[in-house]
Amino acid sequence: MSAAYATFGLAPATRAGGVLADGGYQVHRDFVDFVVDGRPLLFRLSDLDAVSPLASDVPPAIFTAHVRGLLLEAEPPLPDGRFVIYGCPDCEDLGCGAVTAVIERDGEDYIWRDFVWQTDEHADMERNGYHGIGPFRFHGPEYRAALAALLAEADGPPAPRRRVLLIGARVAVLAKLAAALRTIGIGADITQDAAGVPAEELCGYDAVAFGRAVGAAERAAVREAFERAEVDVAWVDGLAPIIPLLVAQIEHALDRGPARQRRLTALVAEGGAADIEVASPCRVTVTAYRLDRLYRTHTRVVFDDILEPGRHRVPLDPKAVKGEAFLVARTTGSVLVERVGR
Repeated sequence: MSAAYATFGLAPATRAGGVLADGGYQVHRDFVDFVVDGRPLLFRLSDLDAVSPLASDVPPAIFTAHVRGLLLEAEPPLPDGRFVIYGCPDCEDLGCGAVTAVIERDGEDYIWRDFVWQTDEHADMERNGYHGIGPFRFHGPEYRAALAALLAEADGPPAPRRRVLLIGARVAVLAKLAAALRTIGIGADITQDAAGVPAEELCGYDAVAFGRAVGAAERAAVREAFERAEVDVAWVDGLAPIIPLLVAQIEHALDRGPARQRRLTALVAEGGAADIEVASPCRVTVTAYRLDRLYRTHTRVVFDDILEPGRHRVPLDPKAVKGEAFLVARTTGSVLVERVGR
């Protein structure tokens, strides 16, 4: 085993929720990712929709148990000293599949080795092992300090659920949007005027989304109310009354993590093509939404494949982006939205 050390860290991460092209939902999850040698470990696992066990919406006792397991202060949940590193975003059933690894001590050091994709209690390294990942040797003090800091945060008040304030003229659209956001795990409230809302209530919002019928004066009044309350929120200008599109816009606005921790880094849509940039190998799905002359919504998946790091050009079928059209590009943990230029 190599004696070289890897650096260990932790960073906030998101599994972006959304309303999918087939009508299904993808739940929003906030979690803590493992950063090895300055890079999220999840990025090394191509096309994997998963979260670490250190999720903000699990009960504090469960969160603490997972941290103590990583510190080897608790028995491993799986045979052969194995711990779940990444699991299903929607449940804790091993049958859905999980990335597991052996965690062990070597003096003061901690070692993560033998990463494998596992669907039952017994791992098959030969068949399902991630042979190009690890082993990683971490300095004990650095490793323990990072996880101890996480434990200290877990002992405090629970992290508030993400909430969005929706402002617009079309009540029916706002109601559908609020319902969709709540379904994927994001709180949503509707109002026409934020001027009289107490500052302590405004502090509970992470983003404000305007419908495109909201006038400049109304927008300015809302912004002023948040400025008076000294609340920093993300501002979303709704592109069109298309629920999946608006949900994607809001998810993008809520992702305020460092750019280096995002897989999907750029999306440009013009000249009959979409330019997509990714930071690590991942599956990217691009969905086109358009409004026809009667304001009916048309949806089409125009790309769905694994991309290697770098910039890629995807031709767009003119029929899919005819008229007023928009693209939503989605990969694990990231979503971008762009109006199709002419």
